[in-house]
Amino acid sequence: MLVLFTDFGLEGPYTGQMTAVLQQAAPAVPVVSLFADLPAGQPKPAAYLLAAYAAWFAAETVFLCVVDPGVGSDRGALIVEADGRFYVGPDNGLFEIVRRRAARSRVWQIAWQPPALSASFHGRDLFAPVAARLARGEAPASLGRQTQAMPQPGWPDDLAEIVYIDRYGNAMTGLRGETVAPGARLSAGGRELPRAETFSAMPQGAAFWYVNSNGLVEIAINQGRADRVLNLAIGTSIEIVS
Repeated sequence: MLVLFTDFGLEGPYTGQMTAVLQQAAPAVPVVSLFADLPAGQPKPAAYLLAAYAAWFAAETVFLCVVDPGVGSDRGALIVEADGRFYVGPDNGLFEIVRRRAARSRVWQIAWQPPALSASFHGRDLFAPVAARLARGEAPASLGRQTQAMPQPGWPDDLAEIVYIDRYGNAMTGLRGETVAPGARLSAGGRELPRAETFSAMPQGAAFWYVNSNGLVEIAINQGRADRVLNLAIGTSIEIVS
């Protein structure tokens, strides 16, 4: 399986162009779009989402990951293997949390080059063809040389910030639910929030936090938009207060 993980948005041709490359180069491999609306140009929040969501996919899945504000610069281009799954994308921290949490990981600097490489769309011209080759069974060593990814030592193991806001206004954090005590209260948007197991456990309009279906702490309002009511945005800090 090939999985798209990008900040391209839901408009425009970018996802379609990358999918076309994948279908031409690996027509027998199904393509799944996981995220097309990651925080634009922000590898850090995307890294925590990738680590949480990739765990649901089988070994040998290939993730085509493009959150690449440095496209066209001298930033590296990587293949990462972590616990049997493969990731292709820029060396800008996007794979930091996946690698850190993996029992084992290896990294290759992509050496393969396409006949034509645009300065602004490496997702289509470089990363998609490499991902397709991996999905067809080519070895990473045939596409690059083993190396080390650029470390991000300042990034915590769990990020107490908003990393994604869904279409309902629910605000995901980079905190794994297992790291927060069940009885803890969180501070966000100037309010202290209790934990609830489900939306329906809270009165309509009440704000709370819960552990979402992918294991991340999420802030929500029953039948309301937490982002608007609590003034939450990507990068807003939260605090565990009790």
